[in-house]
Amino acid sequence: MTAARDTAAGTAKPVSIAVDDANSVSGLLQVPTKALACYVMAHGAGAGMTHSFMASFANDLAERDIATLRYQFPYMERGSKRPDSPKLAHAAVRAAVGEAARLCPRLALFAGGKSFGGRMTSQAQAASPLPGVRGLVFVGFPLHPPDKPADERGAHLFQVQIPMLFLQGTRDELAELSLLRNLAVKLGARASLKLFDDADHSFHVPARTGKKDPQIRAEMADAMAEWMVKVA
Repeated sequence: MTAARDTAAGTAKPVSIAVDDANSVSGLLQVPTKALACYVMAHGAGAGMTHSFMASFANDLAERDIATLRYQFPYMERGSKRPDSPKLAHAAVRAAVGEAARLCPRLALFAGGKSFGGRMTSQAQAASPLPGVRGLVFVGFPLHPPDKPADERGAHLFQVQIPMLFLQGTRDELAELSLLRNLAVKLGARASLKLFDDADHSFHVPARTGKKDPQIRAEMADAMAEWMVKVA
């Protein structure tokens, strides 16, 4: 990235997010100079907000005038490998959304995240709408465990009444394609499904495809920014 593009994309700035009386977590706010929207982006189960995919995707979005607030779940903040209870994870989602609204009051607000983070966000939204959030974006929705195709994890999505965008690889072992397509059809106009050929759950593509992972991320960021502008 050139110096000019880096300036336009903005630098990720550390923030602190109070979840409850016992927990606070770290966040990284990245706001490009001409931001159109802000995406509250939760991490996956096994890697935190500073993982290379999270950082690279935040940069990709910033180049498309989308701000991001990445944040840690409390278990990741503590250095634990065991994810939080849904109740605590949902509280972290709500706290991060609230902080994004406070820090970026003029931007259209969206929420979601990578895998586990996206699912915790949609569960929180299904339980009680996240204030100000106009849509959810899932970066690899984990519909089921590997090699155990099922769609029960998507049942709560029928309680979500705002637009949802699914960014999904066709080789994702956590989302059997026919099940995910069927779910999107049942969700109706609320759901948009964007598939990325040969990408796995980490959005990695084999060398035989002739593509590289940064190309896939760029296509994802293009699709996401275009969708957000339409929704906003």
